[in-house]
Amino acid sequence: MGTASTRADTRMMGIVHGALCRDLERARAALTAEPYPRDRRRRAVGEHVVWMMEFLHAHHTGEDEGLWPIVRERNPAAGPLLDSLDADHRQIEPGIARLKAAGLRYAATDTDEPRVEVIAALDALTSGLLPHLERVVELAMPVVSASITQAEWKAWGQKYYVRTKSFAELGIEGHWLLDGLDSEGRRLVVRQVPAVPRFILLRGFAGKYRRQAAARWGADIPGTNG
Repeated sequence: MGTASTRADTRMMGIVHGALCRDLERARAALTAEPYPRDRRRRAVGEHVVWMMEFLHAHHTGEDEGLWPIVRERNPAAGPLLDSLDADHRQIEPGIARLKAAGLRYAATDTDEPRVEVIAALDALTSGLLPHLERVVELAMPVVSASITQAEWKAWGQKYYVRTKSFAELGIEGHWLLDGLDSEGRRLVVRQVPAVPRFILLRGFAGKYRRQAAARWGADIPGTNG
């Protein structure tokens, strides 16, 4: 069968969710281990927390506006599951906003109170977010794969997650996804990109991502191997 008729390969959803969980854990570890981040590292951690919350908000928006509606159309029986995921998003959104605001304060100040605020906001968010992310992968993605084609899945991702970003943004995001992946996951990520831009993305942004990762997590966490 051609791409237009093959079932959607939804494995990228697990990779995206895994990257979010990985760096939320790294952020908490950085914020709770002495000596606490200072100066450049503090700004780097705070700014990355803000970036993750913006990414997560856009990720959920893409599902709500683009993915769930087409799945509902193709598979009306999926309605109750999608309703529950919509409800999850509404419950999670205030936590996203709270953690983003706390991250902004933390990055812009040098007192300890904002660090404590970020930890509290992070813990409050992840208590609901992590089970939701697991449910999406374990319960929703098999339904999505059975309901829409690979062409529809790809068109959705292009519209909501690719065309909305610059080449530089996609380059850093790609390395963020690759960070720590096994060989199978790495192959899946890099095959999302045609050969010529793939080479540029892999080689042109590897060093920048490593420097950014080292600034926030420390040199002992190597990031992607490029």
